[in-house]
Amino acid sequence: MHPKNISISEFSYSLPEEKIARYPLPERDASKLLIYKEGEISEDIFKNISDHIPPASQLIFNDTKVVEARLLFQKATGGIIEIFCLEPHERYADIATAMMQQGTVYWQCLVGGASKWKHGQVLKKIITAFEKEIILEAGYTEQKAGSFVIKLSWSPEQMSFAELLHHAGAVPLPPYIKRKPEKSDTERYQTVYAHFDGSVAAPTAGLHFTDAIFKKLKEKNIQPAFVTLHVGAGTFKPVKTETIGQHEMHSEFIDVSKEMIENILHNLDNNIIAVGTTSMRTVESLYWLGVKSRNTELRSVIVEPEQSSGIRLDQWDAYDLPIQQLRAKEALTSLIEWMGKNRLERLVTKTGIIIAPGYRPRIVKALITNFHQPQSTLLLLVAALIGNDWRMVYDYALQNDFRFLSYGDGSLLWMKN
Repeated sequence: MHPKNISISEFSYSLPEEKIARYPLPERDASKLLIYKEGEISEDIFKNISDHIPPASQLIFNDTKVVEARLLFQKATGGIIEIFCLEPHERYADIATAMMQQGTVYWQCLVGGASKWKHGQVLKKIITAFEKEIILEAGYTEQKAGSFVIKLSWSPEQMSFAELLHHAGAVPLPPYIKRKPEKSDTERYQTVYAHFDGSVAAPTAGLHFTDAIFKKLKEKNIQPAFVTLHVGAGTFKPVKTETIGQHEMHSEFIDVSKEMIENILHNLDNNIIAVGTTSMRTVESLYWLGVKSRNTELRSVIVEPEQSSGIRLDQWDAYDLPIQQLRAKEALTSLIEWMGKNRLERLVTKTGIIIAPGYRPRIVKALITNFHQPQSTLLLLVAALIGNDWRMVYDYALQNDFRFLSYGDGSLLWMKN
């Protein structure tokens, strides 16, 4: 059955409010770990995860960095307008380019209190950064379906937008963590290996990893590797349509080096394990971008083809492309060759892939992930990997005091053959 025809009601379960972790544990690697393999479930503590991974495996991490994407402005009348920065305007080739803008940037945003913000009215706030007073202004230039294009300007202009957000914004905790961000969230809602600014949500499976865990992985010859997918607010968007085919999957920027793709290619015979759903989406997207790279007619031009990779992955490509039987080695080799011909050292593009039951992973053999919301695309991805056993896993977690969602416990799920 094509995933478009799946009823989302089949992926519902009861999640009591008390099971949702509102705060992280004091120690990152003290979280509980559920291991699912060949239909069997066991338990451990996350700091021992290397004990459950074979030597020579490759773990793929998402090294995106959460930005302080919530900006609060107070109107002269006292009312508060909240601007939530989702993703850069399409005039920018990628998030990195937009983040480096100085003085002015255009961003696609959600606006809380938009009905109280008159068109043409410029919002202002004053912040202090680098011992200087910074004047930040916001005005909306365009309204789209469900969002606004906001022009943000600041002076002095020498500061990049990434630096500005760090000083002027707040950590965008998920909506199901029903509390205000605290100072500790600045560190704890960020992986220890976060590097590239651009996400509005953390790749939460990675929140459990510590330097001590990385040391134990190295001792066992388990290799870490890094890709980048900038997580958008769409990751929290529930599937509200009756069938999955009616749901519009969010697209997100990915950035992967040619060297990293070659690394994955050389490790295909080992166990490739995705740390988080975002890493799995990125790695599996590489396979399908490789499929597209074999046929010029399959390519979709992005915003500015001279600045980007020239191909992107749409929501249903993994199910509808005419080439379906390509081996992973062939697809990745084709992608590397195509990048070479186009003199690209990095693949910077957008993926809208939806991984749902009916999808067969081409590269990933296992997934490290947290426990996800009912009727979410993240839960669909889990079900694609382990089939109907997702219910057994989630029932076990609920009955054995596992903590759910972003600040909750983790799991290591091996693909069901």
